[in-house]
Amino acid sequence: MDSVYTSDEQYQLLTTARATLEAVTQGAALPSLNLHDFSPALQAERACFVTLTYAHSGELRGCTGTLVARSPLIWEVAYTTRQTALNDPRFYPVTPDEVPHVHIEISILTPMQPLPYTTPADLMAKLRPGVDGVTLQLNDRRATFLPQVWDRVPDPATFLSMLCDKMGVAPDTWQHIPLQVSTYQSIVVEEPHP
Repeated sequence: MDSVYTSDEQYQLLTTARATLEAVTQGAALPSLNLHDFSPALQAERACFVTLTYAHSGELRGCTGTLVARSPLIWEVAYTTRQTALNDPRFYPVTPDEVPHVHIEISILTPMQPLPYTTPADLMAKLRPGVDGVTLQLNDRRATFLPQVWDRVPDPATFLSMLCDKMGVAPDTWQHIPLQVSTYQSIVVEEPHP
């Protein structure tokens, strides 16, 4: 999706994420953010993910977020940056030495929409590679892939199998058991690559 955020708003989001990353990796508190200093777009409640990668290799260093809006976007970016840096269960916490080498990407999500389908083939046909983020749910298990994952996994069948695996069920579950499927789109704001 094209950004609906001005260059100044994007700069404020990235500056907030960078300041948060620098603070929390040194054991400091989140930066103080006065909501009234920000535009209505940044005060609006939005869900987001923050992805950290090594700037030169592109290797993932952490990615966490929320699928449902719960607080103003500018605050959510700070909370989520802290969560990604310190508490992504797949990685050890980001160290102060790593911070200069980390690239920040913020994905601001549209509200999730249910995606009804009848068969596995129908599900694959309804997915929009490169456009839709996808969430699968089975009972109390849930997993999501942001739209950017299509860049690495363009095949819908492989995408769904990997998402089942991420959810902790057999990769072919989507072919045999009706799952709750939701889609959303994301607006990506990221630091320039070196």
